[in-house]
Amino acid sequence: MTRKLRWLWVTPGVILVVGLACGSAGAADKTKVDEATKQVGQGAKQIGQGELGSGFKQFFVGIGNTIVEGAKYSGENIKEFFQKQKASES
Repeated sequence: MTRKLRWLWVTPGVILVVGLACGSAGAADKTKVDEATKQVGQGAKQIGQGELGSGFKQFFVGIGNTIVEGAKYSGENIKEFFQKQKASES
């Protein structure tokens, strides 16, 4: 796979993951999401430097962690939103 073709896949993936991680707003703790997002970036850098095996492993593990932690973070934000709505109704 050529270097240009590889970046056609890696770059949109990183942008998507970072966008999803940063798209959530609220008061919940976001540090785990940020750590997972950094892991994706580090994996992408390794791939760009030619370290394909370890780079892809870290990249995809980072994507998985970002999805998991992002879902937890979003769930907490949704929970807080509905608790505030319920409290304002009573």
